[in-house]
Amino acid sequence: MLRGDIEHPTARSNAVPAETQLLAALQFFATGSFQWMVGRSCGLSQSSVSLAISSVTNALVKRASQFITFPTDQHTLLANKLAFHAAGGFPNVIGAIDCTHIAIKSPSANEEAYVDRKGVHTINVQAVCDADMKLLNVVAKCSTHDSFIWRNSSLRSMFEDGLVQEGWLIGDY
Repeated sequence: MLRGDIEHPTARSNAVPAETQLLAALQFFATGSFQWMVGRSCGLSQSSVSLAISSVTNALVKRASQFITFPTDQHTLLANKLAFHAAGGFPNVIGAIDCTHIAIKSPSANEEAYVDRKGVHTINVQAVCDADMKLLNVVAKCSTHDSFIWRNSSLRSMFEDGLVQEGWLIGDY
């Protein structure tokens, strides 16, 4: 699925195959290890691992909406409610919501927008998952307050516009 986005046509004989790029990126995502360590296990240089991570990330982001979608059909919403009730006795819950700050390198543009209250450069990510931890909705913004992300999210609009009815998100807002 990602091959067309991550394969790089080259006149050289040593282009990194799409499968190797994907495996290197997945190893980096899974372990958070240094890129040179990932490269050692894949037979790539640190710079090739960096390029692979960038290519794979961009390809995944391009397709995220195909796989990360908040349900609006009654059948799926009922299944979510039953799963949350079975897992923790929570009635009428269709998703769990929370935000987390992800540390980033200082961006060159609008740097001040990415500084959190502790003075660290971060992106604040709001995520909603079902009882099986499947992502249903993700919003990544500059380092803003959790409530700002929620107030400006399309998910909130879905609830207010009645596209999602008779259910709650459980979280710590």
